[in-house]
Amino acid sequence: MRRITNNNEVPDLGYLQLHAHEFFYQLSPGELTTIALDNSEGTLSNSGALAVMTGKFTGRSPKDRFIVKDKITSDSIWWGDVNIPFAEDDFDRIYTKMLYYLKGKVLFVRDGAVCSEPAYRLNIRTITETAYQNLFAHNLFLRPDVSGSIDPEWTIIAAPGFEADPERDGTRQKNFSIINFNRKIVLIGGTGYTGEIKKAMFSVLNFLLPAQGVLSMHCSANKGAKGDTAIFFGLSGTGKTTLSADPDRDLIGDDEHGWGDHSIFNFEGGCYAKTAGLNPEKEPQIFEAIKAGALLENIGFVKGTNVPDFDDITITENTRVSYPMDHIANAAVPSKGSVPENIFFLTADAFGVLPPISKLSVPQARYHFLSGYTSKIAGTEEGINEPQTTFSACFGKAFLPLHPVRYAELLGRKIIENEVNIWLINTGWTGGPYGTGERINLSYTRSMIKAALDGMLDKCVFTADSVFGLMIPEHCPGIPSEILNPINNWADPANYLQKAYKLAGLFQENFKQYEEFADADTKNAGPVGQPKVNA
Repeated sequence: MRRITNNNEVPDLGYLQLHAHEFFYQLSPGELTTIALDNSEGTLSNSGALAVMTGKFTGRSPKDRFIVKDKITSDSIWWGDVNIPFAEDDFDRIYTKMLYYLKGKVLFVRDGAVCSEPAYRLNIRTITETAYQNLFAHNLFLRPDVSGSIDPEWTIIAAPGFEADPERDGTRQKNFSIINFNRKIVLIGGTGYTGEIKKAMFSVLNFLLPAQGVLSMHCSANKGAKGDTAIFFGLSGTGKTTLSADPDRDLIGDDEHGWGDHSIFNFEGGCYAKTAGLNPEKEPQIFEAIKAGALLENIGFVKGTNVPDFDDITITENTRVSYPMDHIANAAVPSKGSVPENIFFLTADAFGVLPPISKLSVPQARYHFLSGYTSKIAGTEEGINEPQTTFSACFGKAFLPLHPVRYAELLGRKIIENEVNIWLINTGWTGGPYGTGERINLSYTRSMIKAALDGMLDKCVFTADSVFGLMIPEHCPGIPSEILNPINNWADPANYLQKAYKLAGLFQENFKQYEEFADADTKNAGPVGQPKVNA
């Protein structure tokens, strides 16, 4: 164990004016787990993973995430309900108060990095109040194999015990996450939820990389034995993690990636997976990754044991586990691949009207990327089966500092330059909406993705559906042809059209916010409106 006292040894924290009683630097997962247990931060599960409770916050707090408005960001950031401006003076004040709070405490310091492509790598120093947060930073950030400390380009300070005074500090409430691009510092306080650390750096990269011609993406990625890369976009519940975890392909990463001139590369050094309902049969890779060094958050246990109960969502539905990439048997090393040959947009359509697989043109790809559609179920009470639509630009609106059209235009250029196939995959319902139809069989979805990856659809005949203009294959190996076109799977085609036009209208209404910024081809690539009937 390396113990740094009074700032006399590496790392040098003088640039922060931070004076703690004691620093623990670059501790191993085992050392951090031991300290966390000694400090009553958590308990040890039967697999050796540390299990903690993150306190009041068991998820991100988007309305309490701010960006300092200064000479760098003033004219660049897409300001609004996603990117909330924070005054420079308020940042200086809360920073000073946070340093005073941390003075005399024992802190945990870790040097790591983001971006597995060396040309874009950023060194990150994470300073945390708790051992478990530092374990999270070990798991999620890249772990450079170097001796001594690394000169950090960005610093994250996370202190869940420090709370802001909203009336004086410029925050909305006591918790906060503040990104300062000029000082290259992220402050996180009042929350123990580790996802704030991860997503703060994702937001930073989403601002910095597009200026270098790199598309930053909220997606998973894998590659086949022949080196072909595929990426999967999708919001929560669409199957992004499940479908990219293919035992026949190497996992590049499960959540955050960049697309440079010559590669797809993981931003991170680990995974942060949901565990609600986890079982070893459906998701064996995640289940087997939960071992010593992993960090479980807000899970329940089988009564009277230290065996996790992944069906227990009493505390939160957002139960999580973080672990390094080397906990995955078929992880790609290094975690990058060639430019993609196939891109999959995943949506769980509870209207039951989108085809299980369809091919998109480049304008359609930009349109659906900007839309970021999926649907959530309104409720499980009897008789309530109307879906709640969710649109999240670029499948990650909450993390986009720039206007979404910037990312969509960059995606379009890269698709054209590299002749990439774009597929829309419906992992939701067919034969009717939620409550009437059936969830598309996961084995069918896997087979359709495999067919696309293996080129078995390249010579297939495609026909356009009449509402969304999506190109539907007439045949797919191993799949009953009647399920490929959803209108054929509904008992009453008129009911299908009614639902399809309703969803089309929601797409059109959502897209109005982008119309003045998008080009004509993209605007015209959306679904058509319902035909008007003459009286």
